[in-house]
Amino acid sequence: MERRSFIKNTALFAVAVTATGFIRFDGSRYVGDCETTTDILGPFYRPDSPVRNNLRIKGEPGTLIQLKGGVKHKDCITPCKKAVVELWHCSSKGEYDNTSKEFRYRGTTYTDEQGHYLFNTVLPVPYDVGGGIVRPAHFHMMITAEGYQSLVTQLYFSGDPHISADASSSSPQAKRRILNVQTLADGTKKVLFNVSISDKLAVEPAAIDKLTGVYLDENDKSNKTEFFKMNNALWMKNEVFGVNFEYIGNNSFRYPGVSPGMDFTLQFEIIRSGLIKLTQRSTDENGEKKVLIALKEK
Repeated sequence: MERRSFIKNTALFAVAVTATGFIRFDGSRYVGDCETTTDILGPFYRPDSPVRNNLRIKGEPGTLIQLKGGVKHKDCITPCKKAVVELWHCSSKGEYDNTSKEFRYRGTTYTDEQGHYLFNTVLPVPYDVGGGIVRPAHFHMMITAEGYQSLVTQLYFSGDPHISADASSSSPQAKRRILNVQTLADGTKKVLFNVSISDKLAVEPAAIDKLTGVYLDENDKSNKTEFFKMNNALWMKNEVFGVNFEYIGNNSFRYPGVSPGMDFTLQFEIIRSGLIKLTQRSTDENGEKKVLIALKEK
């Protein structure tokens, strides 16, 4: 199906392009490409975490740390007020709270008039994800501001020996997100992370609405995949909540959390009578390619 036909039927289109990487004059001042890069959302995101910036839990072990910084608009200068900043991470034992009502080590805050945010919590630790693969210690963040797609990213810590072997943290795009940890006079730690948000290839909400729903594998109807919309982005449901996909054009979406050489993409096509066909392509670490064809359930 031609791209213009799909756009006509679903109102799916790209609305903006990021800066090229050079300092440039916009007619009134010099601006640069200061966009904060994205990273894998991870499988443990939970929505609706409590509005709080103190995530420390009395009696729980862990190194106390303060995460603070600012959020700026795409011009890299103007503070972004009232941006929603979500933080979540594992405990000092390497465990995530995926089910309890306490939302342990999860919280939401808002930037102030100067675009500043702050969290008090404990330093996460590296953990084994299976098969001898160890993820370095990291914070998960999601920043949502009016007029922008949500920025999903991860923060790492300098000196962590597991960074070089981790596909996400060793990526060149993660260089600015490997933070220096300061030790304060009282023995607690502090890290500073300033965020600049930028326009992305975006999708009209009406298009996402058409794509959401349950898709059935054409070869195995018991194999179901469910998509939903949050913050005008496409998400695929999993056992905890879901994982988000980024729009890459040509009616396609990509999961940003795969290792170099691997792939996980979704391509949608409207076929007869408005039925939507999903082609899911993936490539694993061994180079093995898989293709799944599914149709949206009526």
